[in-house]
Order: sequence, then structure tokens, then C-alpha cells
Amino acid sequence: MKVLVAGANGHTGRLLIQYLKQDGHEPYAMIRKEEQKPEMEKLGGIPVIADLEGDVGHAVRGMDVVMFAAGSGSKTGPDKTASVDRDGAINLMKATEKTGIKKFIILSSIGAGRELGEPEKGKEAMHYYLKMKKEADKYLQNTELDYTIVRPGGLTNDKGTSKIKVGETVERDSIPREDVAKTMIAAIQEPNAYHKAFEMVSGDVQIEEALKSL
Repeated sequence: MKVLVAGANGHTGRLLIQYLKQDGHEPYAMIRKEEQKPEMEKLGGIPVIADLEGDVGHAVRGMDVVMFAAGSGSKTGPDKTASVDRDGAINLMKATEKTGIKKFIILSSIGAGRELGEPEKGKEAMHYYLKMKKEADKYLQNTELDYTIVRPGGLTNDKGTSKIKVGETVERDSIPREDVAKTMIAAIQEPNAYHKAFEMVSGDVQIEEALKSL
């Protein structure tokens, strides 16, 4: 399948490109800068220059699946968090719907589906980040797209085990980025993962089996 990965130059995005290629898909790496092209090609991706804050219609055209794995990063201010994590995601969803593509998989965050209370002192930035993720997720759930919303716990660069724990909510813990990327890819072929939002951390159930249990 032709799969567009928005945020392909990020840590998880790079893994998505690599694993999609290994699994026999045709990954398209959506990036903002020309100088990022060689790295994406090295990973097995076909570079597509587009900005989430601009027109992305040309990037989604001809795709079978669209994945959103972009993030503003922890060092940016609230304006960038809103424009990428919420508005950028919604912009990509609108373009995907307009083009007639059905499958949309988004990388969200643990806690984004829960009720957000008052932020603890010193955690205002994280609270705002979750609020933006929550609003993007909610928009997606109200579209006609066959969505999958993946909400992982703390992301690590540890070696993946391909074993996870999933649920509408799970106890907060960490998970290797490798396992998150593999779960997003497995969701393409698993109909039971369509129209689902779930939290995930490391566990003892194989990814494919975990998705069937949702």
C-alpha cells in the first residue's frame, strides 16, 4: 500500500518509514526541507515536500493510508503546539477526506482521551499539549475516516519487544518507539483497530493479538 507519513523526520516517523518498507508497503515521507530528502531515501521512503501548516493536498493524493506522526517537540511554545499537534493534524485530516482516502492513523498520547483537570504547577505545557492532542483526536472521531488513534505512554529508544498492553485506558508506563511504530503499521491490516482509540504501554501480548482484543 502507498502510505504517507507526516512527521517522517521525527524519531517515530523514521521508524515508520523503515518498517513500512520492510513490510512491503510503499512509504512516502512527508518532510518540510529539501535537505532531509537523502535521509528519507536512505530509510526507504519516497520524499514529499509539504508543510502541515500549509497546503497538503498534493501530499495525500494517490495514497491508500495517511499516518500522522508529527509533533511540535518539547522545546516549542504553545503557538507551535497548537499549529502542529492540533491544527496541522486537522489540516491533514481534511485533505485526506477531500481526496477520498479512508484510512487515517494518528499518533496521539496517553491521557489525551481522559478528562483533563486543572494542570499541576510546572506541568502547564504538558497539559496544553494533551489538550491539543485531545482536540485533534476528537475532530478525527467525528470524520467519515476509518481512523485509528494510538495513545502511547512515555516513549523510549529501547529495543522493541513487539509485546504490548492496550486498552481504552491503561496504567501509565513507558514503551519503545519501535513497538509504537509497529503497532501503527499493524493497524493498517487489522479491521478491529478501525474506529478505535486506545492507550498502550509495554506488555506481554503480541501486537497483532492485542489489536484483535480491542
